[in-house]
This record gives sequence, structure tokens and C-alpha cells, in this order.
Amino acid sequence: MKGIKKNLIIIGAISMVLSVIFFLDNNWLKVQRYNINSSKLPEEFNGYKILQLSDLHSKMFVKSNAPLLNKIRKINPDIIVITGDMLNSENDNGVTFLDLAKNLNKEYKMIYYVEGNHEQIAKSTADTENSDWFNEYMNKLKKFGIIVLDNDKIELRKGNESIRLYGLVLPLSYYKGEDSKHLAGEKEYQVSDIKKSIGQAEKEKFNILLTHNPKYFPIYSSWGADLTLAGHIHGGYVRLPFLGGVFSPDETLFPEYDAGEFEKPGSKMIVSCGLGNGKIGFRLFNRPEITVITLEKNS
Repeated sequence: MKGIKKNLIIIGAISMVLSVIFFLDNNWLKVQRYNINSSKLPEEFNGYKILQLSDLHSKMFVKSNAPLLNKIRKINPDIIVITGDMLNSENDNGVTFLDLAKNLNKEYKMIYYVEGNHEQIAKSTADTENSDWFNEYMNKLKKFGIIVLDNDKIELRKGNESIRLYGLVLPLSYYKGEDSKHLAGEKEYQVSDIKKSIGQAEKEKFNILLTHNPKYFPIYSSWGADLTLAGHIHGGYVRLPFLGGVFSPDETLFPEYDAGEFEKPGSKMIVSCGLGNGKIGFRLFNRPEITVITLEKNS
């Protein structure tokens, strides 16, 4: 009996530790910071701080997402960029992100948003059902001061200098996943496809590209993105030492661009681990993430 009791205590202790780890990995926000250096940056943008939010999937970090808002306040970014999937494509009306956007707008006036695959699927479903809820959702975001970059660009200015910010919405036909109705499989993607969507990159300017899917980084780089900010992969949901992210929403194992900083000649990409859990429903060794990118002028 003593041996059985001892084993039960050990099993209970292990279960408790694993439960705590699992809870923290799904609810304890971290701030991941990157410094991006470029000689193309104007001097005025040296130290410019970009805060990236991605893949919330209507996750609530305590009431009204107070811990998330408090961390953003402490970071005090110059701009906030949002790289898609802030709601779920099914059984969701986006109210969680609407509430967050409303609170963010009280303190930050430069907030830019590009849609992910979940927004696109939600819009397609709403259109099919002859419902106007998704358009109402987007209109409310705009009312709260969120600038939606739907295959569009804007000029970020400081003093007399400027850089470019592009928002690229990758069509669903370039995604792959379990939702065969919408994500039928990946088509080949080319630089010409980007040009059709957002035009030619201004080579003399520093160009930031917001998009949801990081898979096509070589194409983004060839187009002329000096810095690409993406999400979608959720850091691989489960992260293993030395191996990185395990799973991908496109049903592949160990995706190449899972999380962190990646580089091509003259171009870098930051992939956020995101905030929510997506369809897989959990994270392991992969805490929800606020991403902060600081631009630095090379001499």
C-alpha cells in the first residue's frame, strides 16, 4: 500500500506541475523584442518602435484583456500593427477584438490592420449567408480609428522624412489547411502577384510589408520588402528545443518560417508567435506573444 500511495503522490505532483506549465504557456504574456538595422532608414526613424499583434483568435486575457493593454502601455510604441486572425472564422462575432480596439484607440492613433485567412473566411461565409455582420465588424474597427490596409499602402512620416507601410491580403487560394471549402491548396505565388495587389515597391524608400502568411518570404523579399511582419503559424503551437515549432495551420510539420527573425539579402522578416490558440486549441512551451520591433539607422 505504501508503494501505491507513493506512486499516486508522484503522479499527482507531476500532474500539478504539468497543469501549471500548460496554464502559463497559454495565458502568460511575453514581450519578444527585435532590433532591425538598415542604412535605408531616415535618421528621424532611428529608435522608431513598432508593436505587432497577431492571431488573437478572440482570446481573452482576463476581463477586457487588461494584462495585454497594460503591457502595451508600458512598451509605449510609436505605432501598432496587426497582422490578422484577430477573430475566429466560425462561431465568432469579433466582439473581443472590437473591445480591445476600442480601448487601444483611446491611447494610440496609429493602428494598422491587415486581414488574415480567418477574416477572409468569415467574410466569405457572411456573404454566402447574405449577412452583413462582417462588414459591420470592419466598419466598427474603422470607427475606432483602426486603419485597415486592404492591399494598400500609407506613408509613415517623422519630421520631413518618411517610410512606406504596405498591407498585403494574401488570397485564400494561397493557403492550405483542413478547411477544404476555403483553403483548397497553395497556388504558386510570384512577385507579379504582389505587384497586381499593391503595386511596385519604392526601392529608394524603406518598405515595411504587413501580411499574414510568412510562407512566401522569398517572394516578399524579391518584391522589395525591407522588413516583413507576419504571423499565422502560432509559433508552431508546440515548440521543442533545437527543433522549433512543430505544427503549422497548413498541416505541415516543422514549418520553415515558424517564429522569430529570418533574413534574405537586403530583407528581414519577423514572424510573431501570436496571442491566441487557433483551431488546435492550445500552446506548449510557446507563450502568447507581443512583438516589438525597434528600427535602427545604420551609419
